[in-house]
Amino acid sequence: MSVPHPRRAVLGGALAAVLALAAAACGGSDEPKSANGLEQSEITLGTMTVADTAPVQLAIDKGLFKAEGLTVKTQVIQGGAAGIPLLKSGRLDFSFGNYVSLFTAGTKDPGFKPKIVAEGFRSASKTHTLMVRGDSPYKTINDLAGKKIAVNTKRNISTLLIRAAGTPAGVRFDEDKEFVEVAPPAMEQALKSESVDAVQAIEPFGTQMAESMGARMVADLATGKTADLPIAGYAATEKFVKENPKTVAAFQRALQKAQGMAADRKVVEAVLPTYAKGINAKVAASMSMGTYPTSLDAAALQRVADLMSEFQYVDKPIDATSFIAQTP
Repeated sequence: MSVPHPRRAVLGGALAAVLALAAAACGGSDEPKSANGLEQSEITLGTMTVADTAPVQLAIDKGLFKAEGLTVKTQVIQGGAAGIPLLKSGRLDFSFGNYVSLFTAGTKDPGFKPKIVAEGFRSASKTHTLMVRGDSPYKTINDLAGKKIAVNTKRNISTLLIRAAGTPAGVRFDEDKEFVEVAPPAMEQALKSESVDAVQAIEPFGTQMAESMGARMVADLATGKTADLPIAGYAATEKFVKENPKTVAAFQRALQKAQGMAADRKVVEAVLPTYAKGINAKVAASMSMGTYPTSLDAAALQRVADLMSEFQYVDKPIDATSFIAQTP
């Protein structure tokens, strides 16, 4: 394919746009192009093997991404913080990530502005808990002051939930002294080996630990001021959103359908064991489950931003609206 040489010095705006698009299509770009007009048909998505990401697997299994012209390659990450450098480097096009990590990175790194393209998961009672061994002497969150607590990554939604739960009880947790980074699937072994005193459990791993080793909950982290709190969503870089609006919109449409499907608990129970290693049907059926929003709610996201300011995760107030992707 070749682009005709312009015959006039001045071209009308519409014709210039057509020629520019044609030139881009024939310019030898390394980015895969979609047959149905998307800027990029093959995308890489950072995800986690937790209940929060069930809609991703649903969208893959049910062909929802394919129906939008997208081929999705997934890469498992330990937490939202781990996905950020991969987004920045271009190794991920989209990433699932908790809002604390996304807001922190976008506020403290002047060269990086993540844009949230879809909400992923909101908390509900017992979706996020503090758990100890069954024979542990610790009974309440107060008992864990000064102890080692496993979290998937530091300075993220997990640590914020713990600190918010500790405040009414008069407990202040130190990010560096008391929190230890452990991947969610490895937290059971961390408890068994007594390398930590407690874990911040994300479903379905909290339920699994209770059933397999008799782990005991000492605090429900999704109550009070953190009830129904937005936990995580899907983000891309500001640059990717600007350069690939049709691809972003296609991703949003597919994920929105999958999020809607996840409103049926049975659907989540069926898909969870297919991607979360070691999770069986019994655990999936008995775990606590939050909600999967089908639209972005700036006011709800602002709750997270305000909590971050309260616990000094950032130096200045955050406007959650500025992190939401503006797409057609």
